[in-house]
Amino acid sequence: MNILPRRQFLSNMAKYALLSGLHPLVNYSTSKKDTPIRIIIDADTANEVDDLYAIARALLEPRLDIVGITSAQWHTNPRTPNDSVGESQRLNREILELMDKTDIPIPQGSNFPMVNTLRPQPSAAANFIIERALATPAGEKLAIAILGPCTNIASAVLLEPKIIPKLSVNYLGFWYDVPTATWSKREFNTNNDPNAVDVLLNTANLEFRVMTATTSQHLEFEKTVMDELLKGKGGIGDYLIDRWESYDRFWKTTDLEKTKWTMWDVAILEAIAYPELCEQKMVMTPHDNLAREIGVYTKIDVPAMKANFDRALRAHLRE
Repeated sequence: MNILPRRQFLSNMAKYALLSGLHPLVNYSTSKKDTPIRIIIDADTANEVDDLYAIARALLEPRLDIVGITSAQWHTNPRTPNDSVGESQRLNREILELMDKTDIPIPQGSNFPMVNTLRPQPSAAANFIIERALATPAGEKLAIAILGPCTNIASAVLLEPKIIPKLSVNYLGFWYDVPTATWSKREFNTNNDPNAVDVLLNTANLEFRVMTATTSQHLEFEKTVMDELLKGKGGIGDYLIDRWESYDRFWKTTDLEKTKWTMWDVAILEAIAYPELCEQKMVMTPHDNLAREIGVYTKIDVPAMKANFDRALRAHLRE
C-alpha cells in the first residue's frame, strides 16, 4: 500500500475536514437519531468470562439491532482447545437459547488466524459479514464489534473490498497511553491475530475505532453485586454466575477468590450503544501502520455502565 508521510497525511486530513465540514469525533455509524444501530458482534466467547456478560447485556439493549453473532478463534492461551472457535460457537448458541433469541444468526468463524496480511481465512462468519455489509443501504453503515481477534472481519475485507465504506469497525484491543500517544500491541486480542489487526489498520477509508485495554480495564464487576443480581434467578442469570464461578482464572496470582472481574467486552458494547458515556479522540495509528487517524476511547463512565447492566438484567430476570 502507498503509505503517506505523516506530515503530508495530517495536512490532507485538515484540508478534508475544512472542505467537508465534518468533525472527526462525530459518530457517523447511524443515519437517523433514535434508529437502533445495526451491529454484528464477533466474539471469542469461550476464551473468558466477560464475553458472555457483554453478549447477554447487548441482547437486551434497544439501541442495538443485533443482526448476527459470529464466533472467533483464539490460540495463545496455553489451555486453548483445538477447536476454540467451536467452543465459542457453542456458548453463543446457549446464550441465545436461554434468552429466547434464536432468530439471530450465529455463523461460525475461522478456527485459525491469518498467516499473513494478504491471505484471508474464509469462513461462514466472513461471508455473513460481507453479505450483510453489501445489503446495507447507501448512506448507512453496519457496525462491527470485535471482542476478540480480528480474523473474521479482516478476512471479509480482503475477500470483498467493496464492503470497506459500509463498515464501522469497533475493536477491543491494544494498550494506549494518552499523554505520550504511545501504542502497545502486546495485548491478548491483538496477539491472537496480529496480521488481521494490521489489515484493518492499513485499510484506508475504513472507519475504525478502538476500545483499548487501557480504558476498558477500569470496568470491574463485583461478585457480591452479581450474586445479588443474577444468582438463583434461573436462565441467563445462573448461567452467567456459573461461568464466573467455574472458569479457572489460572493466570492471575491475586484475588484468587474471584471477587472481581474485569468486563472489557461489556465496555465496548456500552460505548457503542451509549457514546455519551465515553470520551474519545482521533489519534494516529501505530508508527508501523498506514498513517491515518482512528478513533480511540480514552475514558468511560464506569458507574453508568454498571447501572445500565443492572437495569437491563434486572428487568429481564423479572419477566
